[in-house]
This record gives sequence, structure tokens and C-alpha cells, in this order.
Amino acid sequence: MTSSSHVNRRTLIRRSAAAGILAVPGVGVLSACASGGGGGDDGGQGGAEEKTAENPFGVDPDADVEVVIFDGGFGDEYARDTAKLYEERWGDVELSSTQEISQLMQPRLVAGSPPDMINNSGAHQMPHPTLIKDGQIADLTELFDAPSWDDPDVPVRDTLVPGTVEAGQYGGQESYHLNYTFTVHGTWYSRKLLHDVLEEEYPETWDEMIRVCEKAKRQEDVYGWTYAGQHARYLSFTMLPMMAKVGGAEVIEAIDRLEPNAWKHDAVVAVFQAFEEIAARGLLLPGSPGIDHTDSQTEWALGKALFLPCGSWVENESREVIPEDFELAVKAPTGLDSSDALPFGTLYAVAGEPFIVPAQAANRAGGMEFLRAMLGRDSARNFTEKVASLTCVQGAADGLSLPPGLTTAQEAIEAAGEHIIAPRFRDWYAELFIDHMGVAMGRMMAGDLTAEQATDQIQQAADAVAADDSVVKYL
Repeated sequence: MTSSSHVNRRTLIRRSAAAGILAVPGVGVLSACASGGGGGDDGGQGGAEEKTAENPFGVDPDADVEVVIFDGGFGDEYARDTAKLYEERWGDVELSSTQEISQLMQPRLVAGSPPDMINNSGAHQMPHPTLIKDGQIADLTELFDAPSWDDPDVPVRDTLVPGTVEAGQYGGQESYHLNYTFTVHGTWYSRKLLHDVLEEEYPETWDEMIRVCEKAKRQEDVYGWTYAGQHARYLSFTMLPMMAKVGGAEVIEAIDRLEPNAWKHDAVVAVFQAFEEIAARGLLLPGSPGIDHTDSQTEWALGKALFLPCGSWVENESREVIPEDFELAVKAPTGLDSSDALPFGTLYAVAGEPFIVPAQAANRAGGMEFLRAMLGRDSARNFTEKVASLTCVQGAADGLSLPPGLTTAQEAIEAAGEHIIAPRFRDWYAELFIDHMGVAMGRMMAGDLTAEQATDQIQQAADAVAADDSVVKYL
């Protein structure tokens, strides 16, 4: 059964901690030292059985596996379906879901009693560099080298979209997390509103963007843009690829490398100025700086704003509020003009939604095996059908009838060709991405900072990270 009633030592520890019986001294936010569960690959249960092609990690068939899923845009139904496949071969799966990943999981990592697999995602995601530094998560190379769930003659890594293994690497050959989804970040809109009501095409230059937004406001009382003000980093899903389009892929590479003045590059400032213009011209939906991601998506779906910067999870996350005739679509970012370095279609698309196996997991072999099951073709196809998002498994969506947003996401990937960016600094230096870049973007859109002041603040923060010897650098 998927929610096992089996009570083991880890279950008792977890319940005791929840009841306040078990004290875990010194547990704070993850930015503090979190060394209590260290030990790297020497800790945890590596598997009690002989390793074979059918059981590559030596899973003990009598051992339960505990899985924790982030309850966000994708929900947890797909994981419960995978749990059923797992239980057909092995022991019971104890599966739970939460949005409070760091708050609930970090104390257990420190105490040395973590789950066997964690979907480490969401606003309260635990920073992977800190987890790696403290030896709290296992290297997944063994998973990628293992026989795939469907064909023992094909290793897992050969079934994955290029870049999936690399997404979990931090300056070495080890890979510490599996990014399960293949997410398209871009500008989302209603084709019905844009094409049928406004009788416009998607704008490819900024002058066209301003003209279309002003027409929408004048003719239909629809604002040009909204965004998740409480998580203003969502703006980067459109702004980062726009920077690459305007100045070339090297602009993003310089940001990843923490180069001096990377955030003061002409292309970066120009993109900030373009979005500053949206707010200055009154084309931003009033109240946007104060709302969260679900509210911004709801306002947009209700037709109050034309464009929304987001990732391809929006189709599933907002399915209850997006009208049936909305004709959801995504496009690559609008550029400035014909002088841009890269062609229209330059896209931010990357393997995302990370899953980790704690190094001190009691059934680490089971955690690895659960991920191997997720990477099977049936699980991957089920995920796409359930949540309208592509996975990192090559060809898993072939032949499926895809919803409109996901169909246009695939079209955007094909149109981008080689012009796809995958910024790494957001993983390598999460505090810079969330607490500095995102905050500065939001303050600019709220009118508290100019574009130049916003980029100055982000550059100062990047310089501080570069100068901090305690922060591991990944080049």
C-alpha cells in the first residue's frame, strides 16, 4: 500500500520530532552549518541484496522506502502512480507531500534520519551547494549508470535528454540531483486574446511589444503584463533569455562565472530598462508587485493582463482557472530590435524539478530505485499526461495528445534550435538568484529602483559572492 502503516525507527523519530519530544539542537535555516548528517557515500544503506541487472542497487525487498514530494504545480499524483509500480517489485512506499521542504526536511537531515528520496523544490528548497558541501546528499552517478527500468541493456543515462546529468554537477563528475522535468521558461499568453480579440501577432521587437500592450489597455482595458511580485525572480524566466538574445550567450556565461560587471553589460541594462518601461508606461497590472505566483496566474487567466513570465508548469498549476477557450501558448522572449545578437526564438529551457537521495537515508538503495522507476517510459508518459509537462526522458511524450500550452512549448524548443540557454547561477548561487536578483527586479517593477540601480545592486551582491572564500565556486 502506498501510505504504509509500517512503523520503523525513522517513523518514530519523525513523529517524536513533530510532537516536540525529540529535540534537535542547533537546527536553523539551511544557510547555517548543517553538518549533522554528513558522511557522504559512506553513510546510509547501500542495499542488502546482491546487485543484478534487475536489482542494480541491491534493494532489500522487505524494506520500505520513504518518499517526500514537493506539493507544488505538479502535485503528487504522478509520484503515487510510480509508487504502485515500485511496490509491484519491492516493499511498501511511504509517500507524503509538502510545500515546506526546507522546514521539514532539514531537521531530519541534521538528525541523520532523512527520507530515502526528496523532491527538493519550491520556494523553500534546500540549496544544493550547501547539501553537497556538508555531505548530506548522495552522488547519483550510480543511478545514471544503472540499467534502465525498461531495458537492462540500455543504461539510464542513455535514455535522458542531453544536459540532464550535467544539471546536477557542481564542478566535478559527480551528479547530485536528478532534474526530472524539461521546463520551457518564457512569455505565456492567450492566443484567443492576442490573435482573435486584439488581431495581433506575438511581438518580436520591443517597440511592437509596447504598441501591442498599449492597444490592449486602450481597446480592451487589459494590462500588458503581470508577474509574481512576491517571487519576482519569475521575471527572469523572460528577462534572462532576452539578455542572451540582445547580447549573445556569453552574457549569461559571464553571469554564471561571477565576472566583474557581468550584470552591468549593455545588454543586461537594456533588458532591465525595457521592463522598467512596462511599469513606467502604466502597462503593468496594478497590485502585481504584492501578489504571489498563483494570484498572478489567476489574474492573467481571467484576462486582466496579456503576458505572464512563467515556466511550463503553469498549465497544470492554473488548470482550474484557465478558461477552456483560452488557447494557452508560450513564446520565446521579445527582443529589442534587429541589432540583437541572436535571432528571435532564443529560449530558456532546462531540465528542472530536482530530486535527491540523502546520503544518510536508511534505504538509500530504495531511494535510487524509486528514481529509476520514475525514469521508466510508463512513469514519464504518465507524468506528462497528468501534469502537462515534459520530462527528461527522451521520446516519452511521443504520440501523446498534448494540451495546447505544452504543444507550443515543444514548438518553441524546435524553433530555438541551438539557441537554448540554461543559466547555472540560479543553482550554484541560489541566494544571489532569489534574495538579490529577484528582489532587485521586483523593486524596479514597483518603482523603487531604476534599471541602473537594480543592476548595480545585483552586481554588488554577485561581487560579494565572488569574494566570499566560504562559497564554493563552479566555473
